[in-house]
Amino acid sequence: MSPNVLALLPEIILTLAGVFIMLAEPCLKAGSSRKPLGWLAIAGTVGSIVASWYQIQFGTLHAFSGTIQVDAFSVLFHFVIASVVLVTLLGSLDYFEGNASHTGEYFALSLFGAVGMMLMTCSVELLMVFVGLEISSISTYIMCGFRKGHATGSESSIKYFLLGSFATAFFLYGVALAFGATGSTNIYAIAHGLETTTTPALAFTALALILIGLGFKVSAAPFHVWTPDVYQGAPAPVVGLMSTAPKAAAFAVLLRITFTGFPTYQHRWAILLWVLAALSMTIGNLGALMQRDVKRMLAYSSIAHAGYIMVAFTAFPFDGIAAACFYTATYAAMNVGAFAVITQIAGYDERARSIDDFTGLGQKRPYLAALLSFFLLSLIGIPFTGGFFGKFYVFSAAIHGGNVWLAVIGLLNSGVACFYYLRLLAAVYTRPGSESTRLNQLRRISVPAAIGLALAAVATGVMGILPNGAVSFAEYASHSTLIEQGRQECAASPDSCHLQLDFDVK
Repeated sequence: MSPNVLALLPEIILTLAGVFIMLAEPCLKAGSSRKPLGWLAIAGTVGSIVASWYQIQFGTLHAFSGTIQVDAFSVLFHFVIASVVLVTLLGSLDYFEGNASHTGEYFALSLFGAVGMMLMTCSVELLMVFVGLEISSISTYIMCGFRKGHATGSESSIKYFLLGSFATAFFLYGVALAFGATGSTNIYAIAHGLETTTTPALAFTALALILIGLGFKVSAAPFHVWTPDVYQGAPAPVVGLMSTAPKAAAFAVLLRITFTGFPTYQHRWAILLWVLAALSMTIGNLGALMQRDVKRMLAYSSIAHAGYIMVAFTAFPFDGIAAACFYTATYAAMNVGAFAVITQIAGYDERARSIDDFTGLGQKRPYLAALLSFFLLSLIGIPFTGGFFGKFYVFSAAIHGGNVWLAVIGLLNSGVACFYYLRLLAAVYTRPGSESTRLNQLRRISVPAAIGLALAAVATGVMGILPNGAVSFAEYASHSTLIEQGRQECAASPDSCHLQLDFDVK
């Protein structure tokens, strides 16, 4: 198999499945079920997971003239992205049934978006990252407004498109300035060029602009203003997807750019990310306290969790990369699970929107209530859940790196978050159900949706009770990234090769 094909095997499988869905949908009768197309999308997603697992045995792969690098780091994020898409598709098979005649486009766009996200995680060329970012963004722009005839959906799509395009311009301008300062847009070449650049201020400006563009994608404060409105208007399964998978891809790029591309300026960008982390955690949690709409509440919650992940960036490289990888995987599992439950409760017309609409869920649907409670407790960080160990890992890494006060801010914000999560749980369990409640209209959970919920719950539980496997994989991903960085530095500057090898042995 060609190295180029092997390096992009998961993306190729997803692309072929998406193209086949687009070609097959016009051949189906108008009004007929589109579930077969959904099952094809699920099969393509499972195939991409298998292909990613197959890539691990080859170690580090380089393709397309060094613009693509597939290693344990990128494979880990491939797993996260594909798993999120799989859970989303399983929960969406019946969501659009009978409500939309263009459901096949939703399945295809989910796969195309995943292609862009995966391309971002394995690219070491910033222009290639930009291509993947645009593929991912265009898909999510369209999916946000997928409920035609709903004004909030159109508003969500337009806001996301306009602000997203503006943020992408910041990222692209940062790439241009990085080229002007170092003479390259390759991440490893930028790291080498920073050592000899005559315009360090230009290089740091480039990094700042790139951080602004990626900060928008991960909903970090103060680039978060789009998040509540977009989440509120978009379909629930789309929100579950866009709040996790694109963030995972953006954080993967951010880890590569900071720790690998700009290690020379770590003392500078660490201060910036310290501030962004503190702002995101505080603004996100305080904003969520004032929300009665569940999707807006979880939107502000996602801002806070972006801050928790950014705490890891202030730690030492090995600990920081591993902690960020683990928490990203944990957050993806518990948040996509929470939105999968909301998808089943709210339905296509989103009958249940406010916290009061969830009154009596524990009596009406005890299994859904139990799952929602489990995911919310994990988002809080209660022991024996993935969220607890993820926060423990991140805060421990920050303290080890000397950022004790940032860890204290994170712990205080975790305490604040308890209030709005437990307020929703109070509506679910402690208030008596009413005969007029909208929960009386709940449909029976389908088998595919039940499988998706089970996968998210198992992943969240395993990473909280038996986290050793996930932690080992995250540490292996961190180690492979730093080893490859050392090899690239050796190739660029042989005189310092022995110093890097000593570091690698450690």
